[in-house]
Amino acid sequence: MQRSFVLATVLMFVGGVAFAQGDRAAERRQEIDAGAQATLDQLFKVNASAKELYDRAAGYAVFTATKAGFIVSGGSGTGVAVNKATGQRTYMRMGTGGIGLGIGAQRYSMIILFESASQLERFTQGGWDSSATAQAAAGQDGIAVRSSFIDGIAIFQLTDKGLMAHADISGTRFWAIEELNR
Repeated sequence: MQRSFVLATVLMFVGGVAFAQGDRAAERRQEIDAGAQATLDQLFKVNASAKELYDRAAGYAVFTATKAGFIVSGGSGTGVAVNKATGQRTYMRMGTGGIGLGIGAQRYSMIILFESASQLERFTQGGWDSSATAQAAAGQDGIAVRSSFIDGIAIFQLTDKGLMAHADISGTRFWAIEELNR
């Protein structure tokens, strides 16, 4: 009888911990989704051509990140990649690093639009080369004035000061967050 009571107590504790972790994961997913929608709404407000590209895109990813540095820079963030046809969401992290002139810190949001579902899938599976895509996506005129995909990708970066004309994602890695994708 005492053994059954101890076993029942242990099972209730373990179940309670698992339930609490599930609640935290659901809350975190909601926060990320709400932030992504707010970022998209802000982008569409400041750039009408971005809305046109979004409408044509097979999917998108939205990240909120912080980057800081003094000669050597680094940053990280979280976000979500969404397949518009299926509604499939992949919650992800990003990490970035580089070397360059400058000092300071910046909080920003990055929006990546994917013209095809296969490009989005490569991105969510980790098979995406950010350095090559950054050069193609930014182009000569910067992203603020673009109204077309370049190599199937369009990248926008927003700060609290508005739309930036340059998105630097070279040296950036993206990966799925296991505990949020269960």
